[in-house]
Amino acid sequence: MITLKLNGREVRAQEGQTILEVAREHGVRIPTLCYLEGLSPRGSCRLCLVEVRNWGGKLVPACATQVEEGMDVVTHNERINRIRRLVLEMLFVERNHICAFCVSSGHCELQDLAVELGMDHVTLPYRYPGLAMDLSHEDYGIDHNRCVLCGRCVRACSEVEGAFTWGFQGRGIQIQVAPDLGGPWGDSETCTSCGKCVQACPTGALFEKGVGTAAQTKRPEVILEVTERRPRV
Repeated sequence: MITLKLNGREVRAQEGQTILEVAREHGVRIPTLCYLEGLSPRGSCRLCLVEVRNWGGKLVPACATQVEEGMDVVTHNERINRIRRLVLEMLFVERNHICAFCVSSGHCELQDLAVELGMDHVTLPYRYPGLAMDLSHEDYGIDHNRCVLCGRCVRACSEVEGAFTWGFQGRGIQIQVAPDLGGPWGDSETCTSCGKCVQACPTGALFEKGVGTAAQTKRPEVILEVTERRPRV
């Protein structure tokens, strides 16, 4: 066991735990998007940034940073809140998130974060990229306009299902998730149609076909349920 400070309060944690895990154990809410229990942490969305005071005020991703003895962690202050809001704004303007026409409106983690962080407008110019949808799969579809590139679908497919269907293609602002390194999803030779990628998706980017607008509910917790039921080796 090690001792650290969390928002000025001394807490105990197990060696190897992340800041996010310790915070959740002590009832401290830290916003996340790319993180999902049951999948390996990536720290790519940066919404879970926290400040470590005795590291010179360094900002680190809570989901991917292990606690250390004597750490002095701050999870919320004016600086952190401002950065989280800016990160969220950039996610919204990068693609085309029009909630009123989204199948996941009301059941979307990105939308929930906007409410939580008080983001009722953005201060950055929208890009409005002309991105396509892929409806070639018999049961599911992908709308790249709503993708936040969190990688949860990629990790769910590789780490939980073991199919390795999804990956990233392109560079910079042109990057997209793609099945089998490109081509229609319906032509994939590796996809098992398990739907784990759809359940892991935090937005309306991956969805079940035949479900009306604002009616797409998901169970991202199924990823943890599957991994916990597997025998330990």
